[in-house]
Amino acid sequence: MTRGAMVAAVALVALLLFPATFAFPRAGQQQLEPHFYDHSCPQAQQIVASIVGKAHAQDPRMAASLLRLHFHDCFVKGCDASILLDSSASVVSEKRSNTNKDSARGFEVVDEIKAALEAACPRTVSCADVLALAARDSTVMTGGPGWIVPLGRRDSLGASIQGSNNDIPAPNNTLPTIITKFKLQGLDIVDLVALLGSHTIGNSRCTSFRQRLYNQTGNGLPDFTLDPATAAVLRPRCPRSGGDQNLFFLDHVTPFKFDNQYYKNLLVKQGLLSSDEVLFTGSPATAELVKLYAANQDIFFQHFAQSMVKMGNISPITGRNGEIRSNCRRVNHN
Repeated sequence: MTRGAMVAAVALVALLLFPATFAFPRAGQQQLEPHFYDHSCPQAQQIVASIVGKAHAQDPRMAASLLRLHFHDCFVKGCDASILLDSSASVVSEKRSNTNKDSARGFEVVDEIKAALEAACPRTVSCADVLALAARDSTVMTGGPGWIVPLGRRDSLGASIQGSNNDIPAPNNTLPTIITKFKLQGLDIVDLVALLGSHTIGNSRCTSFRQRLYNQTGNGLPDFTLDPATAAVLRPRCPRSGGDQNLFFLDHVTPFKFDNQYYKNLLVKQGLLSSDEVLFTGSPATAELVKLYAANQDIFFQHFAQSMVKMGNISPITGRNGEIRSNCRRVNHN
């Protein structure tokens, strides 16, 4: 099968599974657009990129952390910076959810970006747009694709720990569950496989994949879709008990480079998380995309960039709704 025929076949399967769904603005909602700050804060993107670059130079893990913040923000109530709110009398922070506790990080970098933006353009650039720009810049700085970021999001007045617990795909979710969670956000099967390619950088904790090493299905046996030699390397630092917070590269071959190695790992059963490897073992449609991206990094980069824009357009707050927080950790005081 030629590459073009493969793309067409996968697209047909995806279309049959999920009719195209795009995050167009709701009634009364303004369209996001790249030039939103051209006059009100023309230096905004330069400020974000500069601080992200400094943070990445100081901590190579930070790029993946900032990219993850945008993902975890958009999947809960839309891309509205709700993930950044600390707990208060009126807010139960999403940082305390099962998916974010002890793992979400990069908040201090966002604070630094926001402080610089407030000094240059007070009450102008939203925290939600900071997350979208930082995700793009983090991808580029680690060797991945760039894209034009539509802007004009506003910040939420609240958070949803319930949404954070329930709506974000989890490491042990089945493929049908992950597909459903993406579909609920208006994201299709191509978006799913492309966006999980962000696991080409970053780390995961032992507690997120331990069951694959020892007791995947409750029968006391390791996950048969995990390469036995890889499992043997992982076990010393991820024992049956203890070591929950020990970190492991999601892509052990090129852990700090944004490339298509993640998909090559899946082909040889070296995906770290169950939710990673299931892309290759769980359905023919996702497996075809895994093989396509493993064979052609340019197509992966193209699809990833397109899917990031699409994800970034999930239910944004615009117009006079929400607010522009002066401190991303708390709502403004009236």
